[in-house]
Amino acid sequence: MPIPALFLDRDGVIIENRPNYVRSWADVAIFPQAIAALAKIQHLPIKIIMVTNQSAVGRGIVSLETVQMVNDRLLAEIERGNGRVDAVYLCPHAPDDQCRCRKPMPGLLQQAAREHDIDLSQSVMIGDALTDLAAGQAAGVRQVILLRTGRGEAQMAMPEVVGLRPFAMHDTLADALSAVFGSD
Repeated sequence: MPIPALFLDRDGVIIENRPNYVRSWADVAIFPQAIAALAKIQHLPIKIIMVTNQSAVGRGIVSLETVQMVNDRLLAEIERGNGRVDAVYLCPHAPDDQCRCRKPMPGLLQQAAREHDIDLSQSVMIGDALTDLAAGQAAGVRQVILLRTGRGEAQMAMPEVVGLRPFAMHDTLADALSAVFGSD
């Protein structure tokens, strides 16, 4: 029987966004509230899936192996903080590659749904960019949430915001998860 999922963007949601990309673990700054928030929901009967565009790979700035190492180390830090992420899906393509996996396209969420028996209509997508919200809405998730921790505030000024269905906005991942799942 399909189960709901929590889809999370990486940069701007769990770790700080970097204008020149996360090129190594040295560039990673984890939001402590994000680790604590993931620990609070780790017991829920949902899949927690990270979906992340990593165009630095397609642009030749960083290798796919480096991105995977950063993701693996991030998952280890989340686990050390008593949280969990069940899977990571990433798009390594540059924006001009016209792939189906780069958000705002829904490919990453759809692939995760197929591989993990996820009910998209009962799932949630949290990101810091309008492309995250658009991907969630295109995939048919129940709720999309924009965070201010990354680019969220600046994204609200973009003209594309008017093309999206209504969405919630929260300051942090902790605030969003508390609103969606209740607080302990």
